[in-house]
Amino acid sequence: MRVNNPAGFTLIELVIGIIVFSIALVLFSSLIVPQAIRSVDPIFQVRAAELGQSLINEIAGKSFDEKSDRTGGTNFCNTVCIGSINLGADGSESRVSFDDVDDYNGLNESGSAIKNTLGESTTLNDINIYEGFTLSATVMYDADMDGVADTVVGNTKLITVTVTTPNGEDIVFSTFRSNY
Repeated sequence: MRVNNPAGFTLIELVIGIIVFSIALVLFSSLIVPQAIRSVDPIFQVRAAELGQSLINEIAGKSFDEKSDRTGGTNFCNTVCIGSINLGADGSESRVSFDDVDDYNGLNESGSAIKNTLGESTTLNDINIYEGFTLSATVMYDADMDGVADTVVGNTKLITVTVTTPNGEDIVFSTFRSNY
């Protein structure tokens, strides 16, 4: 009568198992882990979209020009609008007191300096949600709507807002504001 002795793994089987496990671990760490690192990208993109769209809405809601009639009259400043050279904040204006579209030309804010139109920080659990973001705005005359700055005063301005996320991705928003 023959007795079956249970045999364990041989040394060769153990070495092959370790090699297969090592290969699987390398594949896992090279394919899955980078995806986990990039998983924050959609959060940054959503915050950038919220920030960019809110600034576009804020700018487009202002008067076309410093010399526009803000009471609903018929003065559209056709010949007396601010010239291209003078686009930007009027004197010592700050964002809280901007009253027309071109005041936003050259606006640059980043991190904790990014505030809403009332000058308040946007926080969640006492942490600024736009920390690490950069925001910039440009305004230029573009009557033919080709994206190139006109050399003369016209009845259309191109507003461009660029939001840079903490990982360096630039997201650009733009709209036209007409003189009406």
